[in-house]
Amino acid sequence: MSDNKTIQPQGPPDEMERIKKESRYLRGNLVESFQDPITASIPEEDTKLLKFHGSYMQDDRDLRQERKQKKLEPAYQFMIRVRLPGGVATPKQWLTMDELADQYGNETLKLTTRQTFQMHGILKWNMKKSIQAMDAALMDTIAACGDVNRNVMCNSNPNQSALHAEVYDWAKKVSDHLLPRTNAYHEIWLDEEKLVDGKEDEPIYGPVYLPRKFKIGIAVPPSNDVDVFSQDLGFIAIVKGGELLGFNVAVGGGMGMTHGDTATYPQLARVIGFCPVERTVDVAEKILTIQRDYGNRSNRKNARFKYTIDRFGMEWIREELNDRLGWSLEDAKDYHFESNGDRYGWMKGEDGHWHHTFFIQNGRIKDSENYRLKEGLRKIAETNTGEFRLTPNQNVTLSMIPEEKKAEIEGIIDEYELMDGEHNSAIRRNSMACVALPTCGLAMAESERYLPSLIDKLEEILDEAGLVEDEIIIRMSGCPNGCSRPALGEIGFIGKAPGKYNMYLGAGFAGERLNKLYRENIGEEEILKELKPMLFHYAQDREDQEKFGDFVIRAGYIEAVHDGQDFHS
Repeated sequence: MSDNKTIQPQGPPDEMERIKKESRYLRGNLVESFQDPITASIPEEDTKLLKFHGSYMQDDRDLRQERKQKKLEPAYQFMIRVRLPGGVATPKQWLTMDELADQYGNETLKLTTRQTFQMHGILKWNMKKSIQAMDAALMDTIAACGDVNRNVMCNSNPNQSALHAEVYDWAKKVSDHLLPRTNAYHEIWLDEEKLVDGKEDEPIYGPVYLPRKFKIGIAVPPSNDVDVFSQDLGFIAIVKGGELLGFNVAVGGGMGMTHGDTATYPQLARVIGFCPVERTVDVAEKILTIQRDYGNRSNRKNARFKYTIDRFGMEWIREELNDRLGWSLEDAKDYHFESNGDRYGWMKGEDGHWHHTFFIQNGRIKDSENYRLKEGLRKIAETNTGEFRLTPNQNVTLSMIPEEKKAEIEGIIDEYELMDGEHNSAIRRNSMACVALPTCGLAMAESERYLPSLIDKLEEILDEAGLVEDEIIIRMSGCPNGCSRPALGEIGFIGKAPGKYNMYLGAGFAGERLNKLYRENIGEEEILKELKPMLFHYAQDREDQEKFGDFVIRAGYIEAVHDGQDFHS
């Protein structure tokens, strides 16, 4: 075992460590706070614990000034996020979320970049009812947020039905194994019997859980739709002759950073070896416990696993993991990624079942005057056919459709004119945005509400340049937390101020290379002014099959970034 573990001792614990330690395993005063009829909010300390239960307190920032002038408290509301390993939901679960959005939410659903449902606009008084309704449909929200392992992602893989089932099963096993064991969630929201004091512990997490959130994803080459290198822990499936042999293990990815703080940066996970398939859960647990024991509990901005690894080194992480496992990872196996997007429209799986992937712009499920998306998907769910797979790119695949039900589903798709990718330009099909304003308290600029209109203008340029059907990955985030994985966009935008963004260029099309800052604090006019000549240059001088992210590096617009520690240099 390496002696490097003793380097760079940490300072005093962050205040969040005290809150967790004194929370009685995530209970805090949540029961009392949600029963308080005086305010629609809950105290700040309880908001921090509420995250472990899958929810954030927010307020409608569009209404802040108006309510302030009227001497009213902010329009407090809550967001709930479901734990949905691999993004697989039954038709009943889809209908439950659809109904809850209308009954208690803002009449829309958000499909997240981690393959799960997010519901906004829930009032304090309706939180318990919402969670209980989800529980009745065999869903929960525990560990969907907070300093724990988050929703485990896996490749949607509609063309390889048998392999998807196996990979999904491992995603679920890892998720279930790494769940917090506290009974707090069941006591507070599901009215289960309280445990007697002293009879509870957290065998994996301990009383203060992790220093920060922890994310796991499973990719199946040649598709990297989960952006496996953005994960704290990535498993890359190694398949031979149709058999899943095991996984290459990649560690230390993460997208978040802080503007102006060069000690923070996005990072790519790095492959450290191969584990046989039957040892997947063991590897996941032991890697998580390394971060539990050595992650930075003094400075939350440097508390993610990527910083732990960069502080101690890759060789140390291998030695520490092998020591905890009691056996050694094998050498990594060969693999190859080609893309990280979704395949739209109809596809037939190996077992004869059909799959249909819909394009959901920025993951927002809603009805508008001209497009009844939410109603159309509800009608499909009411047929009780197949399953809904939420993709890592904020889209949804209706999956496992028998041949005899395909015509019925096609009829609903046609009736509601539900869109697949063919109805949109290539850049829109490969776009992704976080929620940002008005509900996210961290957002510095618009994202979900703005990116579609920016793409409208970019489509005019692309059409003129003859590039409208060329795949270019574009991503936008309202703040540097990076929920839409903007550091992996061939064109990436991170909000800096209202209407202003940092623009990044040069990520790899398959998610294997970070982008780099190209222009800082610019608005729409400057964005279009910078991109137009660049896109025309790409159209005229690109090499055969050359992707935009590769071209801007070869053409000298930006330098390649393969390690997050070089992101700011």
